[in-house]
Amino acid sequence: MAAQDSYKRSHVIVIALLIILLFITVIVSFMLGRYSISLKELFNILFSRVIPIDTFWSEQMEVVVFNIRLPRILMACLVGCCLSAAGAAYQGVFQNPMAAPDILGASSGAAFGAALAILLGASSRLIMATAFLFSLLTVGMVFVLSQRTKGNKVIGLILSGIMVGSLFSAGTSFIKLVADPSNQLPAITYWLMGSLSGITKKELALAAIPMAIGLIGLFILRWRINILTLGDDEARTIGVNTNLVRLSVIICSTLITAASVSVSGLIGWVGLVIPHLSRKVIGNNYRYLMPASMIFGAIFLLVVDNISRNLLAVEIPLGILTAFVGAPFFIYLLTRKGETL
Repeated sequence: MAAQDSYKRSHVIVIALLIILLFITVIVSFMLGRYSISLKELFNILFSRVIPIDTFWSEQMEVVVFNIRLPRILMACLVGCCLSAAGAAYQGVFQNPMAAPDILGASSGAAFGAALAILLGASSRLIMATAFLFSLLTVGMVFVLSQRTKGNKVIGLILSGIMVGSLFSAGTSFIKLVADPSNQLPAITYWLMGSLSGITKKELALAAIPMAIGLIGLFILRWRINILTLGDDEARTIGVNTNLVRLSVIICSTLITAASVSVSGLIGWVGLVIPHLSRKVIGNNYRYLMPASMIFGAIFLLVVDNISRNLLAVEIPLGILTAFVGAPFFIYLLTRKGETL
């Protein structure tokens, strides 16, 4: 009992430290940018919405904090949290260390939807909605197709995801081929590389609803994912409906992946690398692994976004930076002596 209490206490401490690190990263993110803001100015601007404070900052500074940096920082945290949570969940339910949020074609469907909307001259909000709907449609098609496959249903689901995702990727390539090279093609290409520039409060509010629903669902189901990792036969012996649990986890993961990709574009490696990094820190118990992955993902993407908007005069797409960071780190995990995924 004492050992169990010590184990629980140590993991709670790790998660608490991650929360503190996330808070510090958020504060630093507010201060970074083309328009620098001091710590004193930041706290006074933030608290001025709650308590009356004598204004000593410019109106422009307040606009930067509330209308530009706040939505972008919150969105970076949410997208990183969602992609990491989805990756961890898929790795658990499919018992596959290479599973990522796009394993069922959600990202490919979103890319096709966004490219189609850009080709038709849609507004930014309509592009976001179309990407979200096509992402859900893609995973729905994958699930229906997998039910008609013979043999192992989990393998059938993964193979269906690869096939349907490939079809939508081909569709995106065709749209890029027929798009106007002077304006539509660059817009599609930039969207596909991933970015959080231009995020507004309304877009944040719209995306936060499905994100919150999916994240809460995964957080509640995290202990059942532990049971799924034992295998279907063992799970059934203790009365767990594996098909229902797997479907519930897939629905929640798809919801948060679709919402994330619809607002940020294609951002790879977060959902693959961060769950593995979290396992190295906190272990395989999803009771602690899921919240740790969520917080780690939020910290990671927020740091990457800070680099994206501050490193050069021109903003670097997030998908490029996450690949530069994620790929070498994953190679390190694969080749580290004495380590297994």
